[in-house]
Amino acid sequence: MLTDLIMAVLWSLSPFGEAKVGIPYGIAKGVNSHLVFVSCFLANVLVFPIMLFFLEYINRHLVRWRFYKKGALWVARRAKAGSSTNIKKYGFLGLTLFVMIPLPGTGVYAGSIASYLFGMERKRAFLANAIGIFFSSLIVWAVSVSVSAS
Repeated sequence: MLTDLIMAVLWSLSPFGEAKVGIPYGIAKGVNSHLVFVSCFLANVLVFPIMLFFLEYINRHLVRWRFYKKGALWVARRAKAGSSTNIKKYGFLGLTLFVMIPLPGTGVYAGSIASYLFGMERKRAFLANAIGIFFSSLIVWAVSVSVSAS
């Protein structure tokens, strides 16, 4: 059980799944659904400060290398294109709604990059991401619990 919870948390930290994969994984493995929700939600929220640290300090040094810069620009363009209308028009609420949608490419990684690129204040960006993650996790949790109950 502990191993399954750790794997669910690792999925929630991963850019390949986030809590959208971690929560269903943990529930499918038989871990307590409330524990899975809280653990995966908190792990997913932890991504925001890690991403900001990466974007502000590490990215600055890595962007000097051509192969990294090419990939970073591709990711930045995707994050900006997917979120630009929502964030430009609605600001805080737009970022919250963008992160809240439980679809690939709309989670905290893209939300962190978008908030960085648009120069949002850190506290407001963190709050918008956390609220979006909460509702996204809640939607995924509710669907996962109802599917596992049937």
